[in-house]
Amino acid sequence: MLCVSRARQAAVAAALMSALSLAPAVAVAAPASAPAAAASTAPASMPASAAAPDSLPLAAAAPAAAAEPAGNPYGLGALWHHGDIVARATLIILVIMSMGSWFIMIVKFFEQAKMYRQANQANKTFWSAGSVEQGAQGLSENSPFRFLAGSGLEALQKHDGLLKNVDFHTWLSMSIQRAQEGIQNRLQDGLAFLATVGSTAPFVGLFGTVWGIYHALTAIGIAGQASIGKVAGPVGEALIMTAIGLATAVPAVLGYNLLVRRNKKAMEYVRAFSSDLHSVLMGAQSTKA
Repeated sequence: MLCVSRARQAAVAAALMSALSLAPAVAVAAPASAPAAAASTAPASMPASAAAPDSLPLAAAAPAAAAEPAGNPYGLGALWHHGDIVARATLIILVIMSMGSWFIMIVKFFEQAKMYRQANQANKTFWSAGSVEQGAQGLSENSPFRFLAGSGLEALQKHDGLLKNVDFHTWLSMSIQRAQEGIQNRLQDGLAFLATVGSTAPFVGLFGTVWGIYHALTAIGIAGQASIGKVAGPVGEALIMTAIGLATAVPAVLGYNLLVRRNKKAMEYVRAFSSDLHSVLMGAQSTKA
């Protein structure tokens, strides 16, 4: 029994010694595993922490982008909003000139094209008719060539009374000439407006330029120093007025020259028709006599 108890005591002592020898190794291994655990968990948490600083500039930049002005502070809208009554009146005058010029140019262009078609119609149908009356009835009511034929017939019918003292050739020539002048005056309607716009619009824009420079000098005098902020607005208004004046005048001048040239071509048709009509009516009068 004594031997058995001593053997048990020796086994317990050996177990204690082995436990004491393993304890430092466990203590040393624990700190080494802690960094590994931290390293394994760190990447999972890093994206959230790293994304937070990047999102702050974006959130801060959003109000800055919203605070930017929507339009040009020195554009046409600023000119109307900040301009005084003189600047606004000048701008309105230029706009009216431009709109009137374009309206006249478009309307006159279509009128001239219509007159060219009427000239072709007169050359095809009038001279193949049996009489001047029948030829005139075959033309459209608003045709200038029907107006010429009607004027010639009226001169033929009214050559009586005191008018017989005037030679029929002279009387007929005067009647047709008056009709030609009426047609020419009708063709020239609106051209005076184009000529006026073409010659005065640059000076109206120049007036706006001078007024804008005056405001720039006034702003400098009030501020006591020539800063960009004080000068940019009025000078911008001046440049805009100059540009609008030129943009109004140049199309008016070009349109005027184009319409005058087309009027000359239309009047060539009218004069040729009038000359032939004069000869036909003189022959009819001689036959009647």
